[in-house]
Amino acid sequence: MAKAAHYIPDRAHAVTPYLVVRDGQGAIAWYRKVFGAEVESVMDGPDGAVMHAELRLGPAQIYLAQEFPGAASEAGFLAPKTLGGTTATIHLYVRDIDAVHARAIENGARELRAPTNEFWGDRHSSIIDPEGHRWGIATHVEDLTEEELEARARQAAEEFAAGQEGG
Repeated sequence: MAKAAHYIPDRAHAVTPYLVVRDGQGAIAWYRKVFGAEVESVMDGPDGAVMHAELRLGPAQIYLAQEFPGAASEAGFLAPKTLGGTTATIHLYVRDIDAVHARAIENGARELRAPTNEFWGDRHSSIIDPEGHRWGIATHVEDLTEEELEARARQAAEEFAAGQEGG
């Protein structure tokens, strides 16, 4: 067996989100329609299930598979809807946050936070996709120096603390 020239295959990144979904084909269609994902490969499982798919979102990549009840579930291979939620957020930069956010909502995503200009220089929103995955979607709109970012972060923390005390 030939030794690999490097430890990451040419088609992969060192960190790649792996999404588990209930409806593999539906999720792929949604990510294509809403985020413009390109399908690089799909391994079909029994009865049309998606055993493994590789999608490209700009320069980034995500893997996706359909949950399989039984032995795989014991290893934690379950979708957020089956588990009752998710603890992870996938952050995605796009060219036009407002258009992508609107398209997501029009196609069944649940809005957690509307697009807002944030202190760190991004216009950002949050959604839950139809499969239960949480996404932070952003367009970078402003470059800041470290000093500007630190000052804005302090101000945002103070405003947050004041809001917590009053609410």
